[in-house]
Amino acid sequence: MRVAIAGAGNVGRSIAAELLENGHEVLLIDRDPRAIKAESVPRAEWLLADACELSSLEEAALQRCQVAIASTGDDKVNLVVSLLAKTEFGVPRTVARVNHPRNEWMFNEAWGVDVSVSTPRIMSALVEEAVSVGDLVRLFTFRQGDANLVELTLPEDSPMIGMRVGDVDWPLDTALVVILREGRVLRPDPEGTLELGDELLFVAADETEESLEAMLSPGHHHKVE
Repeated sequence: MRVAIAGAGNVGRSIAAELLENGHEVLLIDRDPRAIKAESVPRAEWLLADACELSSLEEAALQRCQVAIASTGDDKVNLVVSLLAKTEFGVPRTVARVNHPRNEWMFNEAWGVDVSVSTPRIMSALVEEAVSVGDLVRLFTFRQGDANLVELTLPEDSPMIGMRVGDVDWPLDTALVVILREGRVLRPDPEGTLELGDELLFVAADETEESLEAMLSPGHHHKVE
């Protein structure tokens, strides 16, 4: 997969390094010569250019990218990059960093943003998650499709404990993505069983979240966002 990242600061370089480690092609774009630190991510391609300019994105061959990530420290730049990537170059997936929570409402499909990532939102969600066994925690929202990445840690009173994954009749528009157990990342195996303390991550539609929580944790009825 080819990925373009606008913004080669600490965030952009960290994302690039991880994507390269996972076997993807990465192009880092930044207009500040001081940010072009090719030695820090040597396997990435680098482009000194303004990602808000159409000509720069044409030079970057953005139409060849499956994903565009807008990771600068400027929300206006991230919105413009997302919009251009989606509307002018037809990039299938755009991910945009939200620096200031007050701007979060703008990061939606009208601006070409498929997924917005707000660090304060994720940090607060993870804090809530640490103290909310049995409560459904919304980690972030996929802007297209009204779906969310949600997490629930199975409490001791869950009727799901001991059930085979393949026997569970999950609500409509819900997919179990991964099970976190004792520091291990497990793919959902239909033959595997659910255990006390399992941290389950789902992609779920808005309207199915309550039924999912009631099913997994009947004694808990407050959703954390």
